[in-house]
Amino acid sequence: MGSEGDCKTNQRKPRFLCLHGFRTSGAILKKQLFDKWPTQVVDKLDLVFADAPFPSQGKSEVEGIFDPPYYEWFQFNKEFTEYENFDKCLEYIEECMIKHGPFDGLLGFSQGAILSGALPGLQAKEVGLTNASKIKYLIIIGGAKFQNKSVAEKAYSSAITCPSVHFLGEKDYLKKY
Repeated sequence: MGSEGDCKTNQRKPRFLCLHGFRTSGAILKKQLFDKWPTQVVDKLDLVFADAPFPSQGKSEVEGIFDPPYYEWFQFNKEFTEYENFDKCLEYIEECMIKHGPFDGLLGFSQGAILSGALPGLQAKEVGLTNASKIKYLIIIGGAKFQNKSVAEKAYSSAITCPSVHFLGEKDYLKKY
């Protein structure tokens, strides 16, 4: 019988597709995580960082802090109730999950967290990610709920059933959502 250490070396790390925030990029999220999270945490995860499908359509809040290019997952109105390119976004994420997967879970920050928190419900309702592997874990950083009634009904009609961890700062502007 092998030692405990031998068993652990054969274990596969949980694989997460990482979805960045609005008008940032996969490279920016990677830098943020690897600069802020303890090595003993990130070393236990297989993290894959994707860029959103749409080039930024406006000024990024990280200009001057992080270099471009910047991307967005979809576009939305001021009240966050109307979305453009949302279906294309879901198709793109599914393509990423199929091409680079299989994935065990999603890690999302800000706009990526909003998507990550909704995708298990949309997948369960067969509205999105119907051909991708089932989402088993979530890491949500600075997320919120979709405010569009039609999307929210599909995404949140049942609670998140997979293990999830949610980080939300006291001063995060998304907290009220």
